[in-house]
Amino acid sequence: MNEPNKIKRGVELELQIESLAYGGMGLARKDDFVIFVKGGIPGQKVIARIYKKKKGYAEARVQQILTESPHAVEAPCIHFGTCGGCKFQNLSYEEQLKEKSNQVEDAFRRLGGFLDFKLDDTIGADPIFNYRNKMEFTFSPHRWVLDTEPEGVDKSFAVGLHIPGRYDKILDIKECHIQPTIGNKIMKVAREVCLAHPDLKPYDPKTHIGFLRFLMLRFGVNTNQIMVNLVTAYDDLNKLSPLIDALLEQVPEITSMVNNVNTRKADVAFGEFETLVFGEPFIQEKLGDLTFEISANSFFQTNTIQGERLYDEAKKAAGLTGEEIVFDLYCGTGTIGLYLSKQAKEVYGFEVIRSALEDAEKNAERNGITNAQFLKANLDTFFKTRQLPRKIPKPDVVIVDPPRAGMHPDMTNYLHKFKAKKIVYISCNPTTQARDAKVLAEKGYEIKSAVMVDMFPHTPHIETVLLFEK
Repeated sequence: MNEPNKIKRGVELELQIESLAYGGMGLARKDDFVIFVKGGIPGQKVIARIYKKKKGYAEARVQQILTESPHAVEAPCIHFGTCGGCKFQNLSYEEQLKEKSNQVEDAFRRLGGFLDFKLDDTIGADPIFNYRNKMEFTFSPHRWVLDTEPEGVDKSFAVGLHIPGRYDKILDIKECHIQPTIGNKIMKVAREVCLAHPDLKPYDPKTHIGFLRFLMLRFGVNTNQIMVNLVTAYDDLNKLSPLIDALLEQVPEITSMVNNVNTRKADVAFGEFETLVFGEPFIQEKLGDLTFEISANSFFQTNTIQGERLYDEAKKAAGLTGEEIVFDLYCGTGTIGLYLSKQAKEVYGFEVIRSALEDAEKNAERNGITNAQFLKANLDTFFKTRQLPRKIPKPDVVIVDPPRAGMHPDMTNYLHKFKAKKIVYISCNPTTQARDAKVLAEKGYEIKSAVMVDMFPHTPHIETVLLFEK
């Protein structure tokens, strides 16, 4: 009998975890049949139970560790293994970087056909904890009950994060190690006040009854400013006042507090309208010598320190002399283009989201930048279906920072028509970047440098900066 045919749902196997697959699961093989193992780290020998079988692979979950990995470390978080936020706190950081680098190189060799592809540099994070400048916690009447808890325990309140794969259950987070420590103090105060005030009921996405939906926190890492955004299901500041008063009294470091109201059934932290409760309706953050205003719902790089390192790599790759026209595609709130603007002659940013463009223009004005313009453009079709205004010159350098799905095929195929000397491609997904790189190579562009910047330690996320030249 063929060995893969014995691999069925429910079967338990002894497996050696060889590496980490892209996305964060351990990779093992049974007679050359690939098995992705949830919870497995390289170097472990485990007993794993198959829960999914497909034609070319299977997925399994660790049941027992027979031999621990030489790269294993003690995870500092009490929630590790239950919370889905961090996947590798139990793997040494050095090994995390090595595995991520291997994943990038594998994607470019296997999917892009770049057989000799190697990263020129891997830039690790420092610090590797308390680095996130934005956190979104959910209030819920359905707390996830741990196996260690007694039967009949109260589960009617939680403020924390979703259990992986469950939209209806929230893990009550006592301490999150990837946000600044003051964020844990804010959560503690919020939990205590809500439990002491029966009116402050968490919203139930099943019944659509309840008041509190999300606790969103934003931190200015370089400015020490803190925003608390309380997202509620309807507008009632009187009901919210015990929570507002306690937070402002017990956490005097808070510089901004807003109440976003989301009356819709959609389980999102984006309100239909916002009330300013305290301070300014934004916080400020510095990147390099630029200052950005960040409102409750605006986009900003989630790791300030590594964000700056990422932009420095983009700046290095672009190699600007002050004479270049730069196109910043998928520019968002304009951060990359503005970061490069001092070294460029002119910067033109293109983005489809109008509110992001408004933020980009404000950011330019705030920093006294006069050589940057921003245009509304759906980059899936924009350049294919219309001509640029005559007043906009052709670019010398194109910066591309698309969403996780990569560029639309029409955009990828059009890119070479700009005849730019350089394309700097920033990506959060090496698999789609490798696919797009293959098209650019066919159009005559060559990869000149490739750098990985680890923005999110202990998670599977990867950021890369590639320079293409003609």
